[in-house]
Amino acid sequence: MAALVEFHSFAYGDAMTRTISRRPLTAEFISTLSLALPVMGSNLTQSLKHLTDAVMLGWYGVEELAAGVLGSTLLTLVFLVGSGCAMATVPLAASAEGSGETWRVRRVIRMGLWISLLFGLIVQAPLWHTEHFMLLLGQKPQTASLAADYMRIAMLSLFPALGIMALKSFFFALVRPQIVLWATLSGALLNIVANYALIFGNWGFPELGVKGAAIATIASHGLAFTVMVAWATTDSSFKTYSLFANFFRSDWPIAREVFRLGWPISATLIAETGFFAATAVMMGWIDTESLAAHGIVLEIAAFMFMIYLGLANAVTVTVGRALGARNRDQIVLASMAATILTVAVVVLAILVFVLLPETLIRAFLDSSTENAARVVEIGVTLALVAAMFQIGDALQVVGLGLLRGLKDTKLPMFIAALSYAIIGLPCSYVLGFTFGFAGPGVWFGFVVGLTTAAVLLYLRFWRMLSRLDFGKP
Repeated sequence: MAALVEFHSFAYGDAMTRTISRRPLTAEFISTLSLALPVMGSNLTQSLKHLTDAVMLGWYGVEELAAGVLGSTLLTLVFLVGSGCAMATVPLAASAEGSGETWRVRRVIRMGLWISLLFGLIVQAPLWHTEHFMLLLGQKPQTASLAADYMRIAMLSLFPALGIMALKSFFFALVRPQIVLWATLSGALLNIVANYALIFGNWGFPELGVKGAAIATIASHGLAFTVMVAWATTDSSFKTYSLFANFFRSDWPIAREVFRLGWPISATLIAETGFFAATAVMMGWIDTESLAAHGIVLEIAAFMFMIYLGLANAVTVTVGRALGARNRDQIVLASMAATILTVAVVVLAILVFVLLPETLIRAFLDSSTENAARVVEIGVTLALVAAMFQIGDALQVVGLGLLRGLKDTKLPMFIAALSYAIIGLPCSYVLGFTFGFAGPGVWFGFVVGLTTAAVLLYLRFWRMLSRLDFGKP
């Protein structure tokens, strides 16, 4: 920790010394964690839905698990692209709250909802043709057909899911992340029950396989969204915001601001999530077992990532509010605390991947299945590679959170494109197929791409910080 403080002192200069003299770093750790822990909890419960799908589809059959991986990967890619504008409302709403502009908070969230839900409507038709898309990408016909069965139902979940993202911004900006936690937890619990009933046909329900997982996804997102809306409209502490008052009244200047900040976030997410989606396609080229192992280990990695994302979300809010209050020193201190906490969590994540890979992977499979042992063998190797990219994955998302707090999204978009599309993805292909390392080679591209992104994003943040001067707060 001392080494990290020295490194930050070098990067930030005298500002760090001034800040520490005003407020101890340990106090900032507590402040960051008080905001980040509920956010982490909501992110983890959101990830729990995907874990539940993967585990129960894995118990149902390896072919269904592989199809679910493809379908959910594509759906997640589309969802993240559409959530860019909703994510942009976090720093905008936090900054408005920091400067005391209650009316602006409401309008920012409203325009974020408008844009997000319009996107969900536009992508319904293309998603209906998932099977043709998967066949064009060289996937096996049976897997492509099952993936389409999943998608034609699950694509409706985009509407509540995108609505959740916009409402999360509202609660985060007002530092009420506990509400998001309870809402997403209710959805995650419903997802477990619905999956168990509908995938396997338990309790008198029909046995629907991947279709059952898709229906459960709609139900879980719908419940979480309903809980958030009810809380925002009935809690007296939100009365002054009147979040849904005049909901159909436009505010085009704010809509343009949300879109201007949001579309680079979407492009950044396309680069990153597209990188992971492309590797899923590559793993499908190898064999069904490799694709299934890829899906399992990636779900475990995604669960870890949600902790890093919680810290990133928290620091976006903290930095955004400090920006609105024109407090540079608070931005410095928040970035230090988030970075040190992130590194500490990464150490724990690496231990999980190194010490417990086989135990975790077997939990996703019926051991009596013919090809389960092969999936476990591949998955254990991938888990070791996952341990190697944890630090890059963690710091790149926290770096993005810092820059979004400063309302900087365009250059991070280019950094993501360079790191993932130009450097990481070619490395995955060359190592996996040209040099013949198969799945581990494909995954080593993650190490290269994510580490490159982390370094470049932090360099960008330090450069922006050096130019930021509000005078005395």
